[in-house]
Amino acid sequence: MNLVPLFLAVAEERNFRAAADRLGVTRSAVSQAVRKLEDALGVALLTRTTRSMHLTEAGMALRDSLSQPWADIQSAMELTALDDRPKGLLRIAVSSIAESFLSGPLVASFAAAHPGITLDITVTDEEMDIVAAGFDAGVRLGEVIEQDMVAVAVTGEQREIAVASPAYVATYGRPSHPRELIGFRCIGWRPSPHAAPYRWEFVENGTPFSVAVDPQITTNDLRLMIRAALADGGITFAPESTFLPYIESGDLVPLLTDYLAPFAGFFLYFPQRRNMAPKLRALVEHVRQRQEMDRRA
Repeated sequence: MNLVPLFLAVAEERNFRAAADRLGVTRSAVSQAVRKLEDALGVALLTRTTRSMHLTEAGMALRDSLSQPWADIQSAMELTALDDRPKGLLRIAVSSIAESFLSGPLVASFAAAHPGITLDITVTDEEMDIVAAGFDAGVRLGEVIEQDMVAVAVTGEQREIAVASPAYVATYGRPSHPRELIGFRCIGWRPSPHAAPYRWEFVENGTPFSVAVDPQITTNDLRLMIRAALADGGITFAPESTFLPYIESGDLVPLLTDYLAPFAGFFLYFPQRRNMAPKLRALVEHVRQRQEMDRRA
């Protein structure tokens, strides 16, 4: 079977069923042909999930090369098959609260170790299909990652915590129970302008519950939440790792610690492991190495 026309049909239609109908073959035949081509080249040409499909950087390069004379096509396919160096554009969608990933050291050390890779990191809290949006991977809390994704831990367990400045606590006191937060000035978070402010989640005697605080200040910017709290603006709430430097320095005071429980932390996630692009494999290995270093520290 000539695999090239089948791949081209999929690349143009962005859909296995549409490509199969166009060529008069079964969907299974198209899927198997693309997989055989990927196995032959040793690189993923498509990123696909049960929800969507997107050409990888290698897939787009091969599609573009196939418009050239046959001799150039053969050369392009040979180069694709042989070149397993980590290089190219790596697009990642990262939650704004993934402080361990966004703090700098992980990204900077990865860039230094892999000069051939260009990182394009979009900080977003929108619920999205990363494949349809053209991202190679994402970083989010484990509890909200789709089941068909491969997930690699970026952090260990996390917990959210309420904090305020010492001056705010000295002036207004501290809540003794989460439900008392309604009587305090709060700094809330929401992922987008049209979403309701995030409900603050707690645990009491093993039973989880949430409090719909009525924040006087609401934002989708974690940095503004921190700055407002540091400026005596009220009580705010986010993963503990976000506030840890300020708690250690005494600039922020933890509150309601008896009502906070750990949960699964942040994960790097992506849709497939087979024929993983070298650039993504390099990031996965780097994240795992950093995790191992943190465990030993």
